Amino acid sequence: MITFLELLPVALLGGLLGLDVVSFPQAMLSRPLVAATLAGAFLGDPLGGLLAGATLEFFALESLPFGASRYPEWGSASVVGGALFVAEPTHLAGSLVMAVLGALATTFVGGWTMVKLRQANARWARRRRDALEAGSRGAVMGLQLQGMTADFARGALLTGIALAILGPLGPSQFPVQAA
Repeated sequence: MITFLELLPVALLGGLLGLDVVSFPQAMLSRPLVAATLAGAFLGDPLGGLLAGATLEFFALESLPFGASRYPEWGSASVVGGALFVAEPTHLAGSLVMAVLGALATTFVGGWTMVKLRQANARWARRRRDALEAGSRGAVMGLQLQGMTADFARGALLTGIALAILGPLGPSQFPVQAA
């Protein structure tokens, strides 16, 4: 189980890596292999995070951002997957499966939140249309900062909420009785 003191830095990592997906710096840090390994390192088990990240990377390789397709948000979701797996220190049977399923569910929700964020960005830009058409540097910079801040908050909240909901559902919470 992940404590609140562990949850906060992992959620901030999810926000940072969610930001890497689209906004900044787009340095491939949000790839599952990297993101889950970092989450594992934050929680003291980088090799466990690497195992979860390698598994998630197989799924991520199958989803490419073409055209108008909605792309899963792998950055924050991989942090969730890595954290869920290493939260089970003995790696009980089913831990990796539960972590991957939790991460896959988070990618779906994360993709939906990215669509909502883009809609919000469009609304914010429409409100500043006159300043943008006039070439206002301040309006452009303000929109960029507002969008990146909202994207960071989106990723951090997504990670924190997913871990808070999925963390208690790990295999150790449902011990198997010996027959």
